[in-house]
Parts: sequence; structure tokens; C-alpha cells
Amino acid sequence: MADRPALPAGFRRRAFDALPSTNTEAFTAARDGDPGNIWFTAAEQTEGRGRRGRVWVGARGNMAASLLLIDPAPPANAATISFVAGVALHQAAIDATGPAIAERLRLKWPNDLLLDRLKVAGISVEGDRLADGRFIVVIGFGVNCVAHPEADTVHPASDFDARGVPLAAESLFERLAHRMADELTRWDRGDNFRAIRGAWLARSAGLGEPIRVNLPERTIDGRFDSLDDDGRLVLTRLDGVREAVSAGDVFFGSGH
Repeated sequence: MADRPALPAGFRRRAFDALPSTNTEAFTAARDGDPGNIWFTAAEQTEGRGRRGRVWVGARGNMAASLLLIDPAPPANAATISFVAGVALHQAAIDATGPAIAERLRLKWPNDLLLDRLKVAGISVEGDRLADGRFIVVIGFGVNCVAHPEADTVHPASDFDARGVPLAAESLFERLAHRMADELTRWDRGDNFRAIRGAWLARSAGLGEPIRVNLPERTIDGRFDSLDDDGRLVLTRLDGVREAVSAGDVFFGSGH
């Protein structure tokens, strides 16, 4: 990183020692008139939000960061930005720790990062509209660098340090900032999701394997086949019918 600035051109950062939520701070800034392309980071986060409203507490030494974007894509394309974030985080972690980790590090649909099949990071994407109609997108990253929840998690969790992979939060953040800028350019406001989709699938966990998807109203067992052009998980059910799922909790294997 010595030959690159801490942030890519066109991006800014506000760093805090502690915050309830970096996502909340980003939304407040947007409503106060910030033009976007700004990161909010906290050395400690006490009331972070994970996917589907779950609490994500960022212990000191872990990475908590949120990126505020204003009108990054037409609303119809904006949902696929979570896959942009996943690809960027996966590559940033390899940049920060070395290529030997690559095969151990996988993306889990829709927005988790796994190390040795254990959750070490989550991504949350939240959106809203400003009074003038512009679209706010906040991408939150919570990465377990040195600590992780011991219980009450939907999926088994760990942290990089516990898996024998030293990872400093600040080092990861600087690499993530550059990777996000690169992948946003490649995504091209959602018009080039095909490239992101391919990159995500190449890093995915469970592709071609049996999975169970828990939905609010039912459970589906089948084989994880692909992502469709909207980022939905495509699986072949046990009865041979292919189905696309927009949201749900995925478990590897069956019988969970």
C-alpha cells in the first residue's frame, strides 16, 4: 500500500473511536446534505445492524465501516450492489493477508464472508430516498478480525485471528476502499452485473452442493445451481424444479 493513498481518488472518510452504528451515521450525513462517496468507520460499534435487522456488534479490533453512495445506480439495478461489495471484501481480505488464504475464503449468498466455512464478516445494504428524490445507498461491512460472537448466531461464526490468520482492521479497510472503487467502476451502475456475477460465483461457497433455504413461510431443500441476472439464488429443488429465491437463510447440506 506504500505506493497508493489510503483512499482512492474521489472518496472521503470520517473515522470515529466509537459509534452506535456506522450505517446510521452515514444516513444522517446523507440527510444533512453530504454528496456521498464517503466512508464512516468506527474502532468500536455498539449497535450495528446486520441483514434483516439483526444486531451486529463490532468489538474493538474488528472492522466496522459503511460506505455512503448517492444515486449509485438506477433503483432497478441497485440491489446487485451487495455482490459488488462481496467481491471487493473477498479480494481485500486476500490483499491484506496473502494469496494462501484464497481457497479458505468464500462468499456465502447473499452477503456473508466465510473462512473455513465459518462466518467472519457480514455485509448489509440499506436504501432510502432523499426529499429531492435521489436514492441513498449505505453499504455496511462488519468483519471479525480478532473477536466473534460465541453464541446466538444463525450461522457458526469465527474470526480471522482465531483461524490463525492475523488481520489488522485498518489494513483491511484501506484495501477494501480501493477494491470497492475498482468494483464499482466494473459494475458500471449495474449495467455490467454480468461481470460481477461471474466474479462472485467464482468465489462462492456451496455452488453445486445440497443446501437448505429457510424462508419466512417455508423451507426449500435442493442444489445450489447459480445466480440469476438479478442476483437471486437459483436452486434445483428435490422434485427437480428450478426456483429463484430473492431472500432467505442458506444452510449447507440438508436436515438443518
